[in-house]
Amino acid sequence: FMYKTFGYEVPLFCFTAVMLASLHPCAGHFLAEHMVFRDDNETYSYYGPLNKITFNVGYHNEHHDFPAIPWSRLPLLRKIAPEFYNDIPCHDSWSAVMYNFVMNDNVTPFNRVKRHSKKK
Repeated sequence: FMYKTFGYEVPLFCFTAVMLASLHPCAGHFLAEHMVFRDDNETYSYYGPLNKITFNVGYHNEHHDFPAIPWSRLPLLRKIAPEFYNDIPCHDSWSAVMYNFVMNDNVTPFNRVKRHSKKK
């Protein structure tokens, strides 16, 4: 129906949207960035090969530390400041993040970091 009515663009867009926002490994970055998986770290980076096609979105700690640095320079930041980034927890796989979110009883939607506002 969609193909006959709208051509190939709309079904392609729908398929792409579902893949990028659901079961595709790249969708794991939504969970990986701000869910508490271990310890009390509230944000995690990912240094795997998918950064090449996702504009280095996995360099999340680096981005939070220096939000004005362009995405293309975040790997260089990690390289010149290893004492700040090499020993903090990070994810090895966005697919593993999604798997752990579903299968690990200790990781739930309530593991997201929530800050309480300061009372005046």
